[in-house]
Amino acid sequence: MSDAAISQKQDIMDKTAEQFGAQSRDPGWTPTQKLALACRILAREGHGSGLAGQMTARGGPPGTMWTHPYGFGFNELKASDYMLVDEQLNVLEGDGTPNPANRFHLHVYKVRPDVQAIVHTHPPCISALSMIGEELAVSHMDTSLLYEDCAYLPHWPGVPFGDGEGELISGALGDKRAILLAHHGQLCAGRSVEEATVLSVTIEHAAKIQLLARGAGEIRPIVPELGREAHDWRLRPEQIALNFQYYARQALAEGEDCLQ
Repeated sequence: MSDAAISQKQDIMDKTAEQFGAQSRDPGWTPTQKLALACRILAREGHGSGLAGQMTARGGPPGTMWTHPYGFGFNELKASDYMLVDEQLNVLEGDGTPNPANRFHLHVYKVRPDVQAIVHTHPPCISALSMIGEELAVSHMDTSLLYEDCAYLPHWPGVPFGDGEGELISGALGDKRAILLAHHGQLCAGRSVEEATVLSVTIEHAAKIQLLARGAGEIRPIVPELGREAHDWRLRPEQIALNFQYYARQALAEGEDCLQ
């Protein structure tokens, strides 16, 4: 492709992003409403696995985070269920008992100041990949926002209640937005609740089509330059906002009680 064609393409992408930005108006949800809505989205997308999984966000005061109490599934959580906890998981605001597995989220927040929200789930296709020791293969346009942005932890440290597990997982994540955890599940760390949610929906879709492709033949890699271009485009805040709002409309059509 000529330099002129590349420049023209970039101009079109920039202009389109501006148009998308104008279209993606902020609905005015509070942080806890976004979190509860994200949980309903993830439940609809097959991320619910009993009581396993967490959806958290960095709190306002340093060293705090919003988390939901243990004992609730993604499909039933409401904004009012969310609690603000400190680095020792002491409840500062709200009621309930925090899931001790949330401790490793705090390690990610501590070493990644860019991360504002974290999703950890055990969806079926990601879990299947985690069982056979296969890394995520990002080789399709729809999953390109994970291109060169998904780490892999080949060893399962057991139930992640201790600081050692948190250090291991956050260290393996490095500077990437997602990680496939062997014999466990996935974690997505986003610059916003919206980004972490869209990444999580995408990583399960990526695992599903990877398993389908493996049954049909060899997975062919995409051109790195084009993969990076698509990655950056799909991760633009305007794109993330529109995708999150799309998923939110589907979840809210089934009931708005999550916003309570």
